[in-house]
Amino acid sequence: MLRSLLIAVGLSIFAFVGDGDAAPLRVATEGAYPPFNFIEDGELKGFDVDIAKALCAKMAMDCTFLAVPWDDIIEGLEADKYDLVVASMAYTKERADRADFSDPYYRSHSVFIGNEKYQDSSPQALAGVRIAAESGTIQADYLKKDYAKSDILLAADQPAAQRLLIEKKSDLLIGDAIELLTFMETPQGSAYSYVGDPISSDFLQSSAHIAAHRGNQRLIARVNAALKEIKLNGTYDRINDNYFPFNIY
Repeated sequence: MLRSLLIAVGLSIFAFVGDGDAAPLRVATEGAYPPFNFIEDGELKGFDVDIAKALCAKMAMDCTFLAVPWDDIIEGLEADKYDLVVASMAYTKERADRADFSDPYYRSHSVFIGNEKYQDSSPQALAGVRIAAESGTIQADYLKKDYAKSDILLAADQPAAQRLLIEKKSDLLIGDAIELLTFMETPQGSAYSYVGDPISSDFLQSSAHIAAHRGNQRLIARVNAALKEIKLNGTYDRINDNYFPFNIY
């Protein structure tokens, strides 16, 4: 009886760890959002990618990575082209209708950057001002909602939005504070500074989450458990310190 019980327990454990794991877990990220995800020498790199690799290791799963344009990333998840999205995605009600989300794995705020002549970032002060944003982001939706009197310029990805600012086709750029800090530390971005305070709005979520297929709570539970583990064992902090001089959790 004891031997049979041990065999049954062993099979249950194997089913939890190994069910569906024979094939690698497919992980999508954007590949155009440095320092969180970017392509260098033909390889996906960045904070998101390293976190995903750490989670896969903790879950004892092999993973493959795909670079997917931001505007297509949830659609591809729904079409079962991959299993997880680790791409600095903020939770929104609209996205939650299409995917399930993990606990937060980092936090940041949205900000405007631009020339120092801009001090006030209120909608009234920025009426008629050209503001760039990445299409499909919560920042782009925020502009459409609260800055209807501004000239909103949407770009395919964050580097393209930054080029609009660099090429003086836009006056300001809105985005994530950490990502834009990295941009402002480059030679091309050093001419710009934050405009106004970090944006305080219930519309703009300040936390990033991992997304899985709608209804796949089992995988989300495993991701959440792995997130806790890499926080406790120091892995998260080591990855954090490779990219940022401060903790972003």
